[in-house]
Amino acid sequence: MRSKRPNSLAPGPHTLGIARVSDRPIGEEPVLSRDSAELETCAPEADTPAIPLAAEDELDRHVRRDLRRQELAIAKQFMGGTMWPYVVAAWGGFALWLSLFPLTMLGIMPLPIAFVISCILATGGYVTSHEAMHSNIAQKGSKYRWINEWVGQVSTIPIVFPFSMARLMHLEHHYHCNDPLRDPDYPDEAPNALMAWYKTWYNRQPGVDGSIHAYKRILREMGTPEAERSLKETMVLQLVFMAVLFTMAWTGYAIEAALVWWLPRHIGLSYIRFYLSWAPHHPREGRTGRYENTYIFKSRLGHVLSMCMETHLIHHLYPNIPNHRTRAAYFALKPILAARGVDVSKL
Repeated sequence: MRSKRPNSLAPGPHTLGIARVSDRPIGEEPVLSRDSAELETCAPEADTPAIPLAAEDELDRHVRRDLRRQELAIAKQFMGGTMWPYVVAAWGGFALWLSLFPLTMLGIMPLPIAFVISCILATGGYVTSHEAMHSNIAQKGSKYRWINEWVGQVSTIPIVFPFSMARLMHLEHHYHCNDPLRDPDYPDEAPNALMAWYKTWYNRQPGVDGSIHAYKRILREMGTPEAERSLKETMVLQLVFMAVLFTMAWTGYAIEAALVWWLPRHIGLSYIRFYLSWAPHHPREGRTGRYENTYIFKSRLGHVLSMCMETHLIHHLYPNIPNHRTRAAYFALKPILAARGVDVSKL
């Protein structure tokens, strides 16, 4: 039985317009203190010249401390910011998604148009929920906390993925990134892009320990009240999903049910798992270090259509830099990342 992890959310001032939250310490001294053991272990002897070589373990403690301070100073410029567009997108998108059911059933909106809209909303909803997972909209204790929670709650309904499970498993991914036994997203690993797309579907099949099945297993192993509640909410949402599909099919709207919810859900899940899980982390094996567990890559679909995952490394380094600011933060941090040994040649 896995022991309950202590809460690592660092409280701080916050408004809906300017978010200053993180799931790790963001102050210079806490970060330097956290890394002190690594510095003592990996740095050369004290009398070794401080030369900024390319690989992290070749840098002495003085250079690495200096790089760390520079990195933090730059990263802080991109933390927080205006977050209300995520709220509008989440609630407006959910309202639009709900309206697709009566609009198609009454013949007001053509099914092909509703299908495309539903696919976009199902996929994009994860982006808004992702900010809520990290409390980037409002942290615990804020009077706007309920907004943060409801952004997360409604955003993942189209993909039948309860927010409570999404948050627990995503934070688990951050804590144990690329650990084959403890990273919930490790089952998405595949040798190439074609196999990765295939596995986004295969991992959802009954009896396969991947994707949602792995999530449920890990939640049972965690054994915390939050994990148990998440499992119950997952069961309820899945029952609602099946009940809606069955009722619509029974009453003559099977095609509407399939094209408004069932198929967009599966397309959205595959798109999300490819771009958020496989693309920025492949290859995973042995890549667990802070600056190596996520890659900088160039997407054929561009930065926006790849859900801003080309610079996903920035998110892993500083989760409270909002998704839409990771690209700018990457280019500002690029020289320091290169000195740390990060491959910045792709972008």
